[in-house]
Amino acid sequence: MNPKIVLITGTNSGFGWLTARSVAALGHKVYATMRETTGKNADQAHALSQVENITVLDVTLTDETSIKTAIDTIIATEGTIDVLVNNAAHTIMGVAESCTPADVQRMFDVNVVAPWRLMKQVLPYMRKQSEGLIVNVSSGFGRFGFPFSAVYSASKFGLEGLSEGLHYELRPLGVDVAILEPGSFPTEMSQKVQSGSDASILEGYQAIDHIPNKIFSAIGRMFETVKPNPQEVADAVVNLIRLPQGQRPLRTVVDPTTGQLVKAANEAVQAEYTKGLAAFGIEELSA
Repeated sequence: MNPKIVLITGTNSGFGWLTARSVAALGHKVYATMRETTGKNADQAHALSQVENITVLDVTLTDETSIKTAIDTIIATEGTIDVLVNNAAHTIMGVAESCTPADVQRMFDVNVVAPWRLMKQVLPYMRKQSEGLIVNVSSGFGRFGFPFSAVYSASKFGLEGLSEGLHYELRPLGVDVAILEPGSFPTEMSQKVQSGSDASILEGYQAIDHIPNKIFSAIGRMFETVKPNPQEVADAVVNLIRLPQGQRPLRTVVDPTTGQLVKAANEAVQAEYTKGLAAFGIEELSA
């Protein structure tokens, strides 16, 4: 496999950290982004920058200028970007009504708008070389609006909608867009879950305020029995990079606990989606 230039977001921990190291180990040149590389993430930035084939960039994904500066830096050095992995995400769990409009806006800015900012920046280079891969890390909750994760699910629905449409638009131009749908894994992100900012409404939810704890308890039991390994997500990204252009699946589920539910939904929807493309006379895009 020819070495590729790979940009990965959210590499200070979890899936992003493992993916950067796994991709770099194959000889690809990785540009790993995170915020505050001289502040709270200084130790992570230093450790990752010591890994062969990895360059750490300080990028704030909600800042257009920060993203453009990073892309310009990579292009000036490498001339192109072959793979973009949109991994960074913001998570809010709990009663949906507790989320203020500002909470929702922040969620969508990180989980939907930021990936779009990056895609807009890299696509001209990928189209020019008629080759490229964009991997957007979604979630099993990007397929279902799960209770107490409604706003998070909505943002992942948005990312999946962008990705699915782009998958068919760009494939004829040599650019693959793939969605990765991880389930629950014991990562640092799972320990940094935030709640909505409006706690004043919680009194009205006392009748069901025990349910979120039931969900977290069930996840804890799954972690103990199944022991899902976050490296599986990094391995899935590596596999997508390895697959030949045009043969990468639209969706890849990585979930050893409840993944079969998501896979079944994907397969059922895909069968009808293909019929929909044919109904609109564009079945050639599904080839």
